[in-house]
Amino acid sequence: MQCSKNRHLLADQAGATSIEYALIAALIAVALAGTFSSLGGEVTTHYQNIETSIDEAVNETEAEPAPSPT
Repeated sequence: MQCSKNRHLLADQAGATSIEYALIAALIAVALAGTFSSLGGEVTTHYQNIETSIDEAVNETEAEPAPSPT
């Protein structure tokens, strides 16, 4: 009787499949974290460039004298 239970447990692949899926999910999470980490600096730089361009455009507009009414 005990022998048949052991054979049944050895033949059951459900636990192994869930572990495989967990490992795949962990690898994907690590890959995404690495990608976001490396791209984070570049995205920050782009947004800072956009902010600088907007600030310069606003300052140029404020520096121009208003047209005199005629």
